[in-house]
Amino acid sequence: MALEKSMKSVDAGAFPEAEHDHKLCVKAALARAGILCRDRGARLTALRRRVLELVWSGHRPLGAYEILDILRLERASAAPPTVYRALDFLLDLGLVHRIESMNAYVGCCSPETNHGGQFLICGACGSAAELTDKRIDEAIGQSAAEIGFSVVRRTIEVEGLCPHCLKTEGVNG
Repeated sequence: MALEKSMKSVDAGAFPEAEHDHKLCVKAALARAGILCRDRGARLTALRRRVLELVWSGHRPLGAYEILDILRLERASAAPPTVYRALDFLLDLGLVHRIESMNAYVGCCSPETNHGGQFLICGACGSAAELTDKRIDEAIGQSAAEIGFSVVRRTIEVEGLCPHCLKTEGVNG
């Protein structure tokens, strides 16, 4: 029981059904961002808010140039530095994570807490789910400390198949 309480795994909604109301995900993420920025004295400009909204527009990591392409339809003056500055701001506040292997960004499910990124990435559909298992972070920190290494960033990316693609491809998990 104590072990179960110490671990938070991916919940059933991590890889939601295609017909779920994704607008609720976006709305909740924007509300959390507004509160977090207010509490930290940061400014969530209209552009930063829009970039965050685009990152949360699906459960698939989105690249900076994909974001730029969408923004250019809305604002002719959008340029790569603008998007990268907005993404850097969102990263610094913990509102998004960077998926290194995909050179893309995904919204953070719990930006209020400082945590390492642990991601399950579907190799078939490209969707991603964030894990927040403290035991993984603690194990990395402890092992690193034992050899005198100071961890600055912890990002773990695991590729596989999401529950939906497993069903579609008839693969047994």
